[in-house]
Amino acid sequence: MRSVRKSVIRKANREIKAKFRWKARAAYLIAVLVTILLGLGSRVFSSQLPEFVANHFGDALWACMIYFGLRMLWVNRQLSVALWGSLLFCFAIEFSQMYQAPWINHIRATTLGGLVLGKGFLTADLIRYTVGIVVSWALDQGCQKLAGSNTRRDNDKPLKSLK
Repeated sequence: MRSVRKSVIRKANREIKAKFRWKARAAYLIAVLVTILLGLGSRVFSSQLPEFVANHFGDALWACMIYFGLRMLWVNRQLSVALWGSLLFCFAIEFSQMYQAPWINHIRATTLGGLVLGKGFLTADLIRYTVGIVVSWALDQGCQKLAGSNTRRDNDKPLKSLK
């Protein structure tokens, strides 16, 4: 009888966790979309923005989008996994810009290719990416604490509270 009760509790916990994951993914998707809009806005309206904002926020927001995208994919993993994964991804993209073969430059010449792959290597971009990702991570951590949810849950432990 005891094992049946544990089995029922585990099944209920799995269902609650699955519901939480979908809500968390939706929240991260919204964060990605808002970040994309802000990033595109920083490019389109760069002439109306302060010079510092116009020069630096686009790259920082791109890195924020990468962080939130990884969190959307890895919603049950620790926040540090998305932090290091997004830093690695952004740095890899930036260092790939040192490679200037005709075929990849052709891709970079398109609007989408230029937004994703960039045009040329800049050391300042590495700083912008780092700042954007760290700010995203800090915001994410603050939101996690406000929501009272853990960032990683083990399958065998019952959930304390989910709202």
